[in-house]
Amino acid sequence: MTAPESFEVGDDGAGKRLDAWLAAAAGLSRGEAQSLIERGLVTLEGAPAPKSRRLATGERVQLRRPAVDMVEDTTAPFAIAYEDEHLAVIVKPSGVVVHPAPGNPSGTLVEALGARMPLAPAGGSGRPGIVHRLDKDTSGLMVVAKTDEAYEGLVAAMGDREVSRTYLALVAGTFALPEGRIEAPMGRSPRERTRMGVVSGGREAVTEFKVLKPFGSSTLIEVHLGTGRTHQIRVHLAHIRRPVVGDAVYGKSANALARQLGLTRPFLHSHRLQFAHPVTGAGIDIVDPLPPDLAAVLHSLEAGR
Repeated sequence: MTAPESFEVGDDGAGKRLDAWLAAAAGLSRGEAQSLIERGLVTLEGAPAPKSRRLATGERVQLRRPAVDMVEDTTAPFAIAYEDEHLAVIVKPSGVVVHPAPGNPSGTLVEALGARMPLAPAGGSGRPGIVHRLDKDTSGLMVVAKTDEAYEGLVAAMGDREVSRTYLALVAGTFALPEGRIEAPMGRSPRERTRMGVVSGGREAVTEFKVLKPFGSSTLIEVHLGTGRTHQIRVHLAHIRRPVVGDAVYGKSANALARQLGLTRPFLHSHRLQFAHPVTGAGIDIVDPLPPDLAAVLHSLEAGR
């Protein structure tokens, strides 16, 4: 088992069922939350409670997640863009899962990193050194911590929005204005619990974007994360009806365009990371160009093919 996690019920959780509230609070599907409750891994005020129990403001819920069985597989590919004794900025290719989870117990990036360098234990079981994540099919830059000092500093900087994360994305449609800002709270989709969505009462989520090049039926944009919610860029852009081309989950309306362009994954790349080194204070600014598959799509659009 992993270390217990504790959650306090806020005013917005009063009256909600334990299973529904826990799913949103702990980033689980409704089914996963129910299974954990039924297995006795969830307590309410220190005692087991039924999944249908209605919650009250101020009550505390404690969760123990089962440890993920790890079968070590260090073959996941990655490249190093910057490294020192405290941290590394790495380039994750598309198709690689960052850390073990149900359905992906091995062959992850964290296993490959651990075979190459020390990783901060403060990141927790199964995800040492991991400060932030990229979706499986998103490529590009990530910073990982090699020491606990670096980990704590980077997590604090992320929380204070002092780490600048810039992405390149190709979206369906065009824009009337050269830039924009999306402020829309996010949480688990009430209709499909395995997906995220813009929901009333969700966690604050801010995304800013700038148009780089329009192509008629699609547009290349630069995206800046103000917050780092799960699937944030993909959800926010779909919310304004400009889904990421190639996103089979949130961008189904652009499936025909993706097929036309030969895209088999979302056109989304973590392009630039800028932050102050958490130990030395030195400025770090790393840029990673589009990988060959996305660069080829962009070249085809620029050539008008």
